[in-house]
Amino acid sequence: MMTRMTAIACATMMLAAPFAQAQDAEKGEKLFKRCTSCHMIGDGAKNRTGPVLTEVVGRVAGTYEGYKYGKSIVAAGEAGLVWDEDNLFEYIADPRGFLKEYLNDPKAKAKMTFRLKKEDQRRDVIAYLATFSPEPEEVEEEIEAEVEDGTEAAEDVSSE
Repeated sequence: MMTRMTAIACATMMLAAPFAQAQDAEKGEKLFKRCTSCHMIGDGAKNRTGPVLTEVVGRVAGTYEGYKYGKSIVAAGEAGLVWDEDNLFEYIADPRGFLKEYLNDPKAKAKMTFRLKKEDQRRDVIAYLATFSPEPEEVEEEIEAEVEDGTEAAEDVSSE
């Protein structure tokens, strides 16, 4: 099972990799309106049928606090799935198919039934989602702070 710190480190590496094709966050904002029946994003966002998508890029799958996820997405997160742009790109195209493949489980299910087939539209929506997510440098700072806190906690225990 992957620890939170390891997952954050993996997310940082994945976020640092360039997303190959051109993307347009403004177009993505317009396309995201299709998603708002299930998802909210930004300040004051609340869970709906789907979880809040604020800071989804870089998040371990199935971990937004207060949302009741399905078993398959939780299992994927526990197996190390972090929502980077490439994973989101594949997931949005076919959530159930993505989870079946990721988990190597033909019985895997996804609560999300919506599919966005067009590649350029998926890239644009992901670009929009990324505007509500921390920059890779911010994730790195969080990792460093957690490592520092963990080191201090270990030193405190060893000095007792």
